Amino acid sequence: MRYLPKSPSERQEMLASIGVASVEELFAGIPASARLKRPLAMDTGKSEVEVLRYFRERATENAREFTSFLGAGVYDHFRPAVVDALISRSEFFTAYTPYQPEISQGTLQAIFEFQTLICQLTGMDVSNASLYDGSTALPEAAMMAIRLTNRKRVLVARSVHPEYRQVLATYLQHQGIQIDEIGYTPSGQVDAKSIAAKLGSDVATVIVQSPNFFGVVEEVAAIAPLAHDAGALQVVMIAEPLSLGIVRPPAEADIVAGEGQSFGVAPSYGGPFVGFIATREKFVRNMPGRLVGQTVDSSGERGFCLTLATREQHIRREKATSNICTNQALCALMATIFLSLHGKQGLRDLALQNLSKAGYAAERFRKAGARVRFTGPFFNEMVVTGLPSRPGALNVNDRLAAQKIIGGFDLGRYYPELAGDQLLCFTETPTREKIDQLVETLAG
Repeated sequence: MRYLPKSPSERQEMLASIGVASVEELFAGIPASARLKRPLAMDTGKSEVEVLRYFRERATENAREFTSFLGAGVYDHFRPAVVDALISRSEFFTAYTPYQPEISQGTLQAIFEFQTLICQLTGMDVSNASLYDGSTALPEAAMMAIRLTNRKRVLVARSVHPEYRQVLATYLQHQGIQIDEIGYTPSGQVDAKSIAAKLGSDVATVIVQSPNFFGVVEEVAAIAPLAHDAGALQVVMIAEPLSLGIVRPPAEADIVAGEGQSFGVAPSYGGPFVGFIATREKFVRNMPGRLVGQTVDSSGERGFCLTLATREQHIRREKATSNICTNQALCALMATIFLSLHGKQGLRDLALQNLSKAGYAAERFRKAGARVRFTGPFFNEMVVTGLPSRPGALNVNDRLAAQKIIGGFDLGRYYPELAGDQLLCFTETPTREKIDQLVETLAG
């Protein structure tokens, strides 16, 4: 961010030009609890050079050279150098998606390839050209199901990412839609009996995540018929799409929502991410966002164009499927490059590395006296329980940070009944020595 000093009179002039009297009035829409009410914690009177130096020094305190075992929706996968080299080309690297067909056939083709790859991964017929992130893709998928069924109740598994469920509740809170949550079993999978008991003629969709927030793979093929027998649609959320390298695609689902950060998008505090929705061809006109299609021009030459974009920028607001006004084209391009580099076999090999390292860690924890809490199959994340507590000692993650290790996620934040259990992730990046060090610190 550039340092742009402004005088009080200039600030007042800027506020007047947008019709507000003060900075407090400008930010009135932000809850008071989320606003900083004190000056920034740095000395005043610094020059631009000094301010830049200060923030560069703070940046060096970030977790570079750390080994991360923190997943929980954001995954530390290796990013080939060619990803940044290609997205940095001027024809792609722009602040706005250059989708005008007369100048941007390359961008349109890249988006088309992204859609094709998502369809191949998910087993669906058609994919949109990306959304902001997984947390918004999920409620957009739910709203799509509500439009298709004209029903007013949603069943969502409690093992769906807690923050995704919060965004879902925000989307639906003023639309007269009831959300019922479904618990989980000792396997860590959604309680199918509870789904059957709560299904009714008013349920629009049953939403599950696989692998779910506990890292457990759901039995989508067994859940989908329950929803379909009640006339509801099955929405499957995928937060860790690398799992599709070895896990069977959720082909029984009607709508698949996902987060593509694992495919070449660097973990970063607050994003960016890249969401997607894929579905059956018969539902395509209710899919939010935009869709790029392939065609031929008057000379028979292959070309690409925006085929469907039923959003409010293009049609009347009341007929729009969503107010999503842009997509994540650059991040979608990162995912496309990542997937193209690895190919079908490479993606499978990468997924197997994740599975192998998670299995090794599970065995090490078992030998150290801890255990994996849930009995269901897992991919690269798992909940470890039975870790010894040390009253008065440093928090386990503080002890790990001292060893340049980013630890797991304490599930007590969202699941009080699981307080003290650690959700840990094992991608292809940590070495065996680091896994051993993690186990010894947590369970030793």
